[in-house]
Amino acid sequence: MEFVLRSPSFENGARIPVRHTCDGEDVSPRLEWSNAPREAKSYALIMFDPDAPVGTFIHWVLYNIPGDRSYIDENVPKAPSVPGLGLQGVNDFGFHGYGGPCPPPGHGEHRYFFALHALDINDVGLGPGARATQLVDRIKDHVIGYAVLMGRYSRG
Repeated sequence: MEFVLRSPSFENGARIPVRHTCDGEDVSPRLEWSNAPREAKSYALIMFDPDAPVGTFIHWVLYNIPGDRSYIDENVPKAPSVPGLGLQGVNDFGFHGYGGPCPPPGHGEHRYFFALHALDINDVGLGPGARATQLVDRIKDHVIGYAVLMGRYSRG
């Protein structure tokens, strides 16, 4: 069976609701996954926009998610550490946690990918505040499964 990442807030490939963007409350959506590798000891999540005018823009970095979890609640606090969930890195907005879609007005529709990595390690060995590039470097040899959810958003 395929490792699948989904959200009750939007279907894969559909528009992300305003609530989860800079035009709304800017709260992270609930994410749920199924059919993860049984050997997964932890998870790491990176949300990115490959359509940003400056190149790929990182919206969320979350790691050391316990291996026995199968969801991330909506509205994760924008804090370096979230008890029971894991550690958050710094996004390209410059703060810890989730920063929702916020493409420049008139720049067309952007795609936002939530990439969940199942890992064969419990701890990636980074403290809070890591950048996505640092996380990718640490997990590249430990990924045992990968699931992706994509949403779309545009402004004016």
